[in-house]
Amino acid sequence: MSESPYKSGTTHFGFKDVAAKDKQKLVGEVFSSVAGNYDLMNDLMSLGIHRVWKRYFVATAQVKPGDRVLDLAGGTGDIAALLKERVGSTGEVVLGDINAGMLSVGRDRMTNRGLVAGLDYVQCNAEALPFPDASFDLVTIAFGLRNVTDKDAGLREMYRVLKVGGQARVLEFSEVTVDWFKPVYDFHSFRILPKLGKLFAQDADSYQYLAESIRKHPPQEALKTMMGEAGFERCSYKNLSAGIVAVHTGYKV
Repeated sequence: MSESPYKSGTTHFGFKDVAAKDKQKLVGEVFSSVAGNYDLMNDLMSLGIHRVWKRYFVATAQVKPGDRVLDLAGGTGDIAALLKERVGSTGEVVLGDINAGMLSVGRDRMTNRGLVAGLDYVQCNAEALPFPDASFDLVTIAFGLRNVTDKDAGLREMYRVLKVGGQARVLEFSEVTVDWFKPVYDFHSFRILPKLGKLFAQDADSYQYLAESIRKHPPQEALKTMMGEAGFERCSYKNLSAGIVAVHTGYKV
């Protein structure tokens, strides 16, 4: 069997081409840098609307009391906290993130909010999850898939750990669908965002990368196709805010 191009070739890190084996380390450096300002970062990138997107993402998910849920790239715990409300005292939410700094910030913030029972934290790579087959009723990843080097492997792993009848959901920055808004969005992303990152977080480069990573992420139809190729059925997506973000959904049947 030939070696995966993700292992032997090059991939993108923002608009730069880098060795695929190096991307995980480079992305890790970005998120280690911004971990303490992650919520601020999302506010700057979305003008605060990310909080509404996340609530919609969870409110429309297939989840009920007693379910076991995996939230990948769980970051500072925004999605996990919302999911915990849905699964209740009898359910469990596993917050997974490849970055130890992000995971630590997330655990501290959840504990400070009094959210302890029914929550687990696992440092893990989305491309090789440390869970048995058919372990979860729902798997989510919000604003994290675009940072996964081998997205196809990540989607296959999400499929593998889902129970039959389970749902996978992806919330991610996507391709703007309104032509007149595209130059406005680009101006905010490439001219304003790095300056705000430098001003508020003393880190322009990480914010520049994050803006670039959005443009390199597969657009809506391409990601829908990728989910189907990973094994998911009934794949669909819904654009929010003129396609600034999209919610992709697939099922294991």
